[in-house]
Amino acid sequence: MNPNKALWEKGDFTRIAATMRQSGEAFVKSLEITPDMRVLDLGCGDGTTAIPSALLGARVLGVDIAANLVEAGNRRAQDLGLTNCRFQEGDASQLDGLNDESFDLVVTIFGAMFAPKPFEVAREMKRVTRPGGRIVMGNWIPNDPTLVAQILKISSAYSPPPPEGFVSPMTWGVEREVVERFAVAGVARSSISFAQEQWVFDYPGSAAEFVSEFRNYYGPTMNAFAAAEKAGRDAELEQELIALFESQNQGASPHHTTIPATYLLVTVKI
Repeated sequence: MNPNKALWEKGDFTRIAATMRQSGEAFVKSLEITPDMRVLDLGCGDGTTAIPSALLGARVLGVDIAANLVEAGNRRAQDLGLTNCRFQEGDASQLDGLNDESFDLVVTIFGAMFAPKPFEVAREMKRVTRPGGRIVMGNWIPNDPTLVAQILKISSAYSPPPPEGFVSPMTWGVEREVVERFAVAGVARSSISFAQEQWVFDYPGSAAEFVSEFRNYYGPTMNAFAAAEKAGRDAELEQELIALFESQNQGASPHHTTIPATYLLVTVKI
């Protein structure tokens, strides 16, 4: 199996996505979506941004490499009676079956950044976006002190080294890397803008309980714990993550966890 597919089908990312809904809805409101706008959501998960886009009247296609997340997204759309939103399996680095210039807006929030072959990802996003359309990416920033970058940094210290030729998904959080990738795809630097924004995770439980969600349901953290267990270091990893979550928790009580995480917002005008 494609290792990226195996990673995201591991566990159940819908459990993590449930803590991201409010930020997803707020983010979509900022996109100036109009009825019948054609939107592609890449690495869509179970619809954190795809569903709110459809609720605003856009015609939305969500594409994700994980079959279980595609199934969950279609189930959510069906439950809401959304006939203008559907989900299908696909690889962001090779969007087979999607025609050139077929979308007004391509959105990928912490999604396509995890696909291998970043230059192909940039090329494919540009290919399927119509002239005058936009690509909007949300990417975690390497070495950022906030939650997700630190989860991935801590987890990597307990994990085996990546295979030769591996390109870290966190490089999508570096402006010069983004510019280079889209330049190869034929996009001018002047068409790319950047901003740093915050995404908020909201979990109805303690910080330690939220760590358990990541341990049991988030693929990268699951892999880190599996490696740590083999080395007899899983308790050490757990305590390090609990300390991180507790230090960043802005919840009003110890029984509710609210943690903001900084990301790089990339807007590309085609």
